[in-house]
Formats: sequence, C-alpha cells, structure tokens
Amino acid sequence: MTTTPVSSNVVWHQATVTRQRRELQNAHRGAIIWFTGLSGSGKSTLAHAVEEALHQKGCRTFVLDGDNVRHGLCGDLGFSDAGRVENIRRVGEVAKLFMEAGIIVLTAFISPYRADRERVRSMVKEGDFIEIYCDTPIEVCESRDVKGLYKKARAGQIKEFTGISSPYEAPEMPELALNTGTTDLQVCVNQVIDDLMRVGITG
Repeated sequence: MTTTPVSSNVVWHQATVTRQRRELQNAHRGAIIWFTGLSGSGKSTLAHAVEEALHQKGCRTFVLDGDNVRHGLCGDLGFSDAGRVENIRRVGEVAKLFMEAGIIVLTAFISPYRADRERVRSMVKEGDFIEIYCDTPIEVCESRDVKGLYKKARAGQIKEFTGISSPYEAPEMPELALNTGTTDLQVCVNQVIDDLMRVGITG
C-alpha cells in the first residue's frame, strides 16, 4: 500500500491530447463529485440520479460505486482501517484519471475518514473536487437497511461496521450538505446540478 513508484525508471508521459482539449470537446469541465455518508444514506441512489440528469444534458459521466469497485479494483481489500484507507486511495487515483479525461466522475463511497477524503482533494486543483455530504441520521439509514447490514452489525456478526463499531467522520466544510433522509430525491438532484452549474463545471 504505497504511492511511490516501484521503479526509478517510471516517469509520467505527457499526452498531446490534453485535459483542456477533452473538456473543450465535451463542452464541460472534468471534475470529481464525491458523495460521502453512512451506509443507507442514499449516496449511490443520488449519484446515479445526478448522473442521469447530467447525461440528459449531454455530459460525459461515470459513477464509481463502492460495492462495484470492491468486485474488481479493490477486491483484495478488507474493511480494516488500513483496507479502508487503501480503498479510498485507489478510488481517488482512478477518479483523477477520469477527471483528466474530461469526464465528470461521481463517486459513492462511505469514505469514513476525513483525512482520506482530504487526501483525494489534495491530489487535484482547487475546484476539481466537490464533496457532497449525504447527511442522514443513522436511525433513518437503519430503517432503509435493505441488505440487513445494520442488523448484522448490531448482532456482532459484522465487525468494524461504520456508524456502529467503526467511526464515521462527517465533513466539516463540504461543498454541499443534503438531508437525504427527508428531502425528496429530485430536490437533492436539482441542488447538486445547480451547484455544479454555479461553480462552472456544467453550463
């Protein structure tokens, strides 16, 4: 779990097709839209709904979803502190590549540690990382527990479960905080789209 190249012969290749040229072709900026919150807070639902809205506007998008990534890219990682840190590091690196391709990449990860989210933010220029906090009370998240994970965590069958036996560090200054527990999904989508327009990611 290291960020340093394994060889001193590894160098970054500068492409002739730049991010700026890709963004010009796409008619919008590339960006990382980082949805964070407890399990069941609505991150994936909101991220995919926002992607649908952006797609209908003609934007080039992709959603990196927590469960999907753990089927492949991060399939070798567990849920220990070290495993969670490495999971988000890898996701951050992939998200940065998508952004450099001029794509609006939306990520839906619990990403419980503030330092990990700030590390991803520090990897890109100011304004490229938009943190959206899906602020939903744990009681509401548990009531939505379609996977039965909270029930298992309460029974001690799942160790290191965020919000129960492992901490969640809420963002202190997210670009946008949404009460995804009570606010209608479409209202949340509209708020996200309005914010992306406000900061000049989309027109």
